[in-house]
Amino acid sequence: MAQKNDKYTYRVTWSEDDNEYVGLCAEFPSLSWLADTPEKALKGIRKLVADVLLDMAQNNEPIPEAIASKHFSGKFVVRVPPEVHRRLALQAAESGVSLNRLASSKLSQ
Repeated sequence: MAQKNDKYTYRVTWSEDDNEYVGLCAEFPSLSWLADTPEKALKGIRKLVADVLLDMAQNNEPIPEAIASKHFSGKFVVRVPPEVHRRLALQAAESGVSLNRLASSKLSQ
């Protein structure tokens, strides 16, 4: 049975290879559940995650934090080739904005 306070991030998509819906959990990327309807795929992956969490707790393994519960600072570092850095710096200067603002705008599109 799935947990009542389950805060993990789920997605259901169609699998052309399997000709079924597949339920996925972002915090457990190695797990999936195939079913003939999206509702069954979601129910299946939630049950599978609940079973895995129970097993992890019984074995004193660390439990992954739900993405929804994590605090994000809004900062991360991206490495790009020098020529990309130069091109972006030029675009920012020509647009009259900071490189940070230009990159943020491009990432949010």
